[in-house]
Amino acid sequence: MEKWTRAAVRDILSAADIMSFLGTIGGSWVEKGRTWRRIVATVWSVALTACLPRYWPRTTRNVFVRQILFTAVEASKFIALVAFMVGLSVVVQSQYWLTKLGQSHLLGPVLVMVIVRELGPLLVNFIIIGRSGTAMAIELGNMKLSGEVRALDAQGLDPFTYLVLPRVAGAAVSVFCLTIIFIVVSFISGYFCGLLMGANTGHPSLFIKSIFEAVQQADVLNVLIKTLVCGAMTGVICCTEGLSVSTATTEVPQAATRAVVRSTAALFIISAIVSLVTYL
Repeated sequence: MEKWTRAAVRDILSAADIMSFLGTIGGSWVEKGRTWRRIVATVWSVALTACLPRYWPRTTRNVFVRQILFTAVEASKFIALVAFMVGLSVVVQSQYWLTKLGQSHLLGPVLVMVIVRELGPLLVNFIIIGRSGTAMAIELGNMKLSGEVRALDAQGLDPFTYLVLPRVAGAAVSVFCLTIIFIVVSFISGYFCGLLMGANTGHPSLFIKSIFEAVQQADVLNVLIKTLVCGAMTGVICCTEGLSVSTATTEVPQAATRAVVRSTAALFIISAIVSLVTYL
């Protein structure tokens, strides 16, 4: 009888451990679901308020312009350098191998598939996440710790309108513009580098024609979503993590790390979903 009692107690304890373990996992997933729901809701709020002129006073416009200056203008040279290297490798290699295989007519579709659909938006978003996303999270985290957010609220300025809206909109517009620059510089640098290296690049008009003929309506939608939506998600995640800082300065680098990780995860998830929905 005592052995049966001990066995029953062990079974009860093991069942309780299993339920506790499952409860911990379930609780973490529920919390993650709530976090992503808040992020999506914030993106939707930004999209709605950005279309209304009354949410764009002079102070908000100034922050929006400064955000574009920092995110797009100051990063354009580095984006052009990366695009030049991508054009040097991808475009030249595509020209060489397609010409060697006798499939030079596939140059346009291959370049559109590699650079326009996937490589361009992904690389630009990565650069913006690492360069501007961390800066936004750190800036807002320090503002939260120093009491500037409370001061804005006390002065009657909505922190969402003054802090979040212009940064998110600026990040989305910057990613879109930088992606266009990336694609154009990649094609131009790849063509002229191939020409200098003796590849059969053909006439520039034929090269441009092959690219435009390969571009479809789905490609335009793909670029718009992967730049504007992913850029807005990056801005919202970085602003949310920065404003989540509460008491200690040690929370600021932790918030920046979380912002980078979650922005990268959102980028991959959105890119994969858009590619599957658009091209399958």
